[in-house]
Amino acid sequence: MFEEDTIAAIATPVGMGGVGIIKISGPKSLKIAERIFRSKHHPFALQSHQLHYGEVIDTKDNSVIDEVLISFMRKPISYTKEDVVEINCHSGILILQRILEVVLREGARLAESGEFTKRSFINGRIDLSQAEAVIDIVKSQTNASLKIANQQLRGALSKEVMRLKEAIVTLLTPIEVSIDFPEEDIDIISFKELRFKINGLNDSIKALIDSYEEGRFYREGISVVIVGKPNVGKSSLLNSLLKENRAIVTPIPGTTRDFIEEAISIKGFPLKIIDTAGIEDARDLIEEEGVKLAKEKLSCADLVILVLDSSQGLNQGDYNLIAELTDKKVVIALNKIDLVSESALTRLKTALNDYPTVPISALHLWGIEELKEAIFSTIAHYRFDASSSVFVTNTRHKIALERTLESLRLAQESIIKEMPPEFIALDMQLSLKYLGEIVGATTSEDILDKIFSEFCIGK
Repeated sequence: MFEEDTIAAIATPVGMGGVGIIKISGPKSLKIAERIFRSKHHPFALQSHQLHYGEVIDTKDNSVIDEVLISFMRKPISYTKEDVVEINCHSGILILQRILEVVLREGARLAESGEFTKRSFINGRIDLSQAEAVIDIVKSQTNASLKIANQQLRGALSKEVMRLKEAIVTLLTPIEVSIDFPEEDIDIISFKELRFKINGLNDSIKALIDSYEEGRFYREGISVVIVGKPNVGKSSLLNSLLKENRAIVTPIPGTTRDFIEEAISIKGFPLKIIDTAGIEDARDLIEEEGVKLAKEKLSCADLVILVLDSSQGLNQGDYNLIAELTDKKVVIALNKIDLVSESALTRLKTALNDYPTVPISALHLWGIEELKEAIFSTIAHYRFDASSSVFVTNTRHKIALERTLESLRLAQESIIKEMPPEFIALDMQLSLKYLGEIVGATTSEDILDKIFSEFCIGK
């Protein structure tokens, strides 16, 4: 469907900067470039995979829009495996829009979200899991998440999926031959050996599924929710962790009505820090909505930082809040230690000895590094070694692997019950289908549209 279609888009963030890029892909790319580009050197021809210096002109009146560097990548050695042109101009909204308008006028159409990468997938340059890794690279917030995304882009997960598929095909082939040619005396693998080899495949698939939780944390970050009663210093703590004044801080209880979400990195591990409204009996409708939002975020949290005001001691409201966190990983931050005696602080720590407890002063930045250490220690059961193995980071991949595992389990049941080989073959064929969904070999157009809609236009 792309054979006669040429697309174009701004490939860099719109705004003032040193360089902006217009990307064109499709059969008309070279002709469009030749019409709108005027070289500083004569005679001239656009050579593939070289940078050329010149000007982009408005074909309506032959006026110069900008000085540019232009490159042409002849298919199939390009990002999309189509003819691709990239125009490097000065970055400014007017310049980029004017050049794009000229390109569209000369025969291209505006690209949809993710369409360049979608073409790369459909044209066979990358598979679907590698295409998804592109957006993961763009969204990476730590070195660890970037490393995993690059591994996937280079095909680490794809290779493991193909290894599993080849192993299943090896087991399935003699079974299907025996079904197609029942009159032939064909030696097929024994049921005992088949079960043994499927068990080995199941172990590999389970290991991939088990990597999902850690992989998801690398990809998305651990959700860390700051909770506590009003005016205990939650927003001050957020600002201290971020090292900037992100949240409004006042002495008035209930200042935070909504939630604030920001990303930080602790020892290379991504965390999504969420500051919430104080949890207590609401005095009005706005506070009631704030408390409701806080509890919603709390229910989804991977880790909770409970902030207590050490200068006020513990009361029933604090104990009620602690009781709501029994199924959560919790670190307690005893705030405002600049206002409390050492003996009172010791009593508080003794009363809370079931939890990691860190005395802090968010106002004076005391204990913030110790709090970060406590957060890291609480989640340290993860390996934090992004280079050691293949990770599953995508929910779609995890679901496909679970379906693969279930299909192989059903195949094993058929083997145990000594069912006809057709039943075994059917379940093993289904397992191949589900594995194929990961790399895009058996994926519907609706799923493809959803995946690529998450990309920015120009990628």
